[in-house]
Amino acid sequence: QVQLVESGGGLVQPGGSLRLSCTASGSISGIPSMGWYRQAPGKERELVATGFSGGSTNYAGSVKGRFTISRDNAKRTVYLQMNSLKPEDTAVYYCNARIVVVTTPFPRDYWGQGTQVTVSS
Repeated sequence: QVQLVESGGGLVQPGGSLRLSCTASGSISGIPSMGWYRQAPGKERELVATGFSGGSTNYAGSVKGRFTISRDNAKRTVYLQMNSLKPEDTAVYYCNARIVVVTTPFPRDYWGQGTQVTVSS
């Protein structure tokens, strides 16, 4: 059984910073990608950033230059460093990982429980 556990959300003023973490656990043989999505009230869930096992990354245009995604593959952990936060970054942030478990060669997506990020003065 695979679990994704997130931490690091909270309340921050505009212009401030937060770092989110997400750690995968379970009978895992590989994690091709780990990343973050977010969902604001009344809006659809959207991709924020993805980190691939080979080292490449992908960002939404709205966060490029402000957010940085990184992975510690040995710890099965992905981080999202969020700088210069804006009120429009307020949302529930969900960790997403494409994971291969030991019992099957086929990857599937897993989700964390979500962590609230609120940017407000």
